[in-house]
Amino acid sequence: MNYEEYSDGELYSLICESDEDAKDLLFVKYKYIIDIVIKKYAFSAMKYGFEYKDLYQEALVGFSDALQSYQEDKNSSMATFITLCVDRRLQNTIRKAGRVKNKVLLESLSLDHVYEEYNIPLREVISDNNLHDPLTNITKDEEFDELLEFIEKSLSSSEYEVYKLLIAGLSYNEIAKILGKSPKQIDNAIQRIKNKVKEILDNRETI
Repeated sequence: MNYEEYSDGELYSLICESDEDAKDLLFVKYKYIIDIVIKKYAFSAMKYGFEYKDLYQEALVGFSDALQSYQEDKNSSMATFITLCVDRRLQNTIRKAGRVKNKVLLESLSLDHVYEEYNIPLREVISDNNLHDPLTNITKDEEFDELLEFIEKSLSSSEYEVYKLLIAGLSYNEIAKILGKSPKQIDNAIQRIKNKVKEILDNRETI
């Protein structure tokens, strides 16, 4: 069997029928995601005694969880869903150690993650400046969940995948690799996302 001969949906259907070969094929196809996500947490993990092999084992658990819980009708591709599951597993692993404070987590997570290619944090990457940063405004809004729902509905399925991976703290190049697109395509998607988020916030301010 070769994963190139099957779609993700076909392989997932085989996994649901307890086909271990299909599971192995999906692992071979997407194992690169593990290295991408581990790299994001490497600094924090090293400071608190986690070795690469420890993170890798936890990432494998997250990968396995993704294959067990993925559903084709979800608003995510297989690659995005695996990425988010592995990311969540590593994040929870470090938190459960009881030795990582929020300040340390911010080195690898969310709005304060600094991208090497821009040398600025995510909050600045997706906005023109901090004063008009849509995501900063959202996190301060009491109706946070409602705003997220509006954002999700306003984005196309491909834009929403980029949005989720961006918020998870992945760089443009990493998102491009995971989604099989060029960095330029990701950059264009981010610009569209930024404009839509700003439009939602502007409309709310006029209500």
